[in-house]
Amino acid sequence: MRHNKKFNHLGRKSAHRKAMLSNMATSLILNKRIVTTVAKAKALRMYVEPLITRSKEDNTASRRLVFAQLQNKYAVTELFREVSVKIANRPGGYTRIIRLPNVRLGDAADMCMMELVDYNENLLNVEAPKAKGKSTRRGGKKTATPKAEETAPVVEDAAPAAETTPVEPEA
Repeated sequence: MRHNKKFNHLGRKSAHRKAMLSNMATSLILNKRIVTTVAKAKALRMYVEPLITRSKEDNTASRRLVFAQLQNKYAVTELFREVSVKIANRPGGYTRIIRLPNVRLGDAADMCMMELVDYNENLLNVEAPKAKGKSTRRGGKKTATPKAEETAPVVEDAAPAAETTPVEPEA
């Protein structure tokens, strides 16, 4: 019986799986974004999110527990110094999985990009959409009647513009 055995074994022995997830988590923390398969990304999400949650409380016990999982002091330092500051008020969901349209050529595995949520500058800099004006049922915009000064024709000067001659640079 396989009661309460819900995680993906990824076709590997436990030592290989733990080492792979540790290396992927280290790469994710240091680079903020990695490209991998969808199955590995889902397994990595279950592995790395508790580590990020633990990094919110910066004490020796938390650092030792995270280091026991990652085995990389640079990743632990990055996690506790920079990542934990950005995710301090986020209640969870620290990673995002974005599926890519292409598949891996060798085995046609679905590929995705996994990233830390607060480090995607493209999505953070997008402004909120502006409020739309009133529109009709057909999708056209209703326009107000133009004011008198806006409808007055613009009169241009009748005199031709003075022609300019190019100035040669001094050598």
